[in-house]
Amino acid sequence: MEDLEQRIEAGTLTEVRGIGKNLADHITELHRTGKIAEYEKLKKTIPAGVFDILAIPGLGPKKVKFLMDELHVKDVGQLELTCRAGALRKHKGFGQKTEEKILQGIAYLRKNIGQHLFSHALAAAQEIFARLKRHPDVIRAEIAGSVRRKKEVIGDIDFVVSTATSKKVMDYFTALPDVEHIEAKGDTKSSVILKSGINSDLRAVTDKEFPYALHHFTGSKEHNVAMRGRAIKMGMKMNEYGLFNTTGGGEKLIPCKDEAAIFAKLGLDYIEPELREDTGEIEAAEKHKLPKLIEDKDIKGVLHVHTDYSDAVNTVEEMALFAKKMGYSYIGICDHSQSAAYAGGLKPADLKKQWKEIDAVNRKIKGITVLKGIESDILADGSLDYDEDVLKGFDLVVASIHSRFNMGEDEMTARICKALENPYTTILGHPTGRLLLSREPYKVNMHAVIDAAAKHGKAIEINANPHRLDLDWRLCQYAKSKGVKIAICPDAHTVENILDMMFGVGIARKGWLAKDDIVNTWPVEKFLKWKQNK
Repeated sequence: MEDLEQRIEAGTLTEVRGIGKNLADHITELHRTGKIAEYEKLKKTIPAGVFDILAIPGLGPKKVKFLMDELHVKDVGQLELTCRAGALRKHKGFGQKTEEKILQGIAYLRKNIGQHLFSHALAAAQEIFARLKRHPDVIRAEIAGSVRRKKEVIGDIDFVVSTATSKKVMDYFTALPDVEHIEAKGDTKSSVILKSGINSDLRAVTDKEFPYALHHFTGSKEHNVAMRGRAIKMGMKMNEYGLFNTTGGGEKLIPCKDEAAIFAKLGLDYIEPELREDTGEIEAAEKHKLPKLIEDKDIKGVLHVHTDYSDAVNTVEEMALFAKKMGYSYIGICDHSQSAAYAGGLKPADLKKQWKEIDAVNRKIKGITVLKGIESDILADGSLDYDEDVLKGFDLVVASIHSRFNMGEDEMTARICKALENPYTTILGHPTGRLLLSREPYKVNMHAVIDAAAKHGKAIEINANPHRLDLDWRLCQYAKSKGVKIAICPDAHTVENILDMMFGVGIARKGWLAKDDIVNTWPVEKFLKWKQNK
């Protein structure tokens, strides 16, 4: 992979497949100035509220243009009034159900105002964190809050620093190029709105206070309440300024050099930030029963990636080379199946061609094994969309739902459970179909689905795409208790998407999962043997 800047300076962007002169000019302008003049000019011709309308799930550009041109709807408020008045259903292409869906979409949009994907927040946080660490007056610095806990959706970004000159650090923080607006500024706390639209707070403390402040502002609120309750029972007081011995009257600071020391003073093993949600972590830490959480380095193979055979950008060889470069020893090519015509789903003849190419890549590239897989659509009746003669030729089958999302819970649950009965299903892909901040999960009894996966020996995917992060981390402990294995998969459509594996690992960690709970931490031989046995 060549560096973008090198391509721009050499004038070779148009040599990349799919990039013409006009697009190359726009990319160059965006890279050098941070803006595209033509886009900014065009944006000014469209009412600002229209962009909010476009964010409503289920409303595409054509329908939004009709709303603007024919009904003169310019913002979400006008749209809501139009729907509630029943005025939309009078027009061709709209009906009562459409009105109801739009109103549901508006409610969903409002519920998530001020919410951001973890991946977006992390990128913004890391940029500022790197700058804070370099400041000469900063002794220690950390990202805190829900970003440190790796929540899938976050409200704001928290930083904690220790310093002897907090005013200088606050002046520096509020003047960073990432800052769009200063909400509040003080010597110990400042709040800003970043250019990314995310709110961010900085807390400055002394270095002696740093461990306590970091623990407190990492949260969660529920975890902190439980920890304070434990401290009280042990004759101590705990807050963002310290851990204090309160026996005999008065308050005496208990020195702790880091968070691990705080936990130790409270008779607990160290609790990783991802687990601090008051879901049993304190009790487990007391009994020395916390799991050794999976780490990025534990992953041996990447499963569920797409290629240019269906709806992705890169070739089989390019995906394999990138995976090898990232240190993986195998990769599972899982393009869309024949029912997904919208995504270039593969017919049996296409599969034969791809399998030959995979064989050739395996002969050519040493150090990585390319597996023949498929993301097979789960049809409405729960069957997969290839005959048995085709299915038995795959090394792995990821079974996923891409249609008929509006089924009732019982029908959808039965549909998925039937797919798990299929002897050729290896992994259930993105099991609830959710798109974070965009589409609610379909109605499904996930405990029943997990029970079916346990019964039939199937794995369930944590889809690492930051828009999905599905299976939800709150269900991971139940899956583990039933003996269900998890596959962390990037659902990659470009080579760069393989890097999303880190987000899936974060969700697995929040779900209390260890290395051996994840099938793609195994060598390829063990994975294939497990798949065959199941």
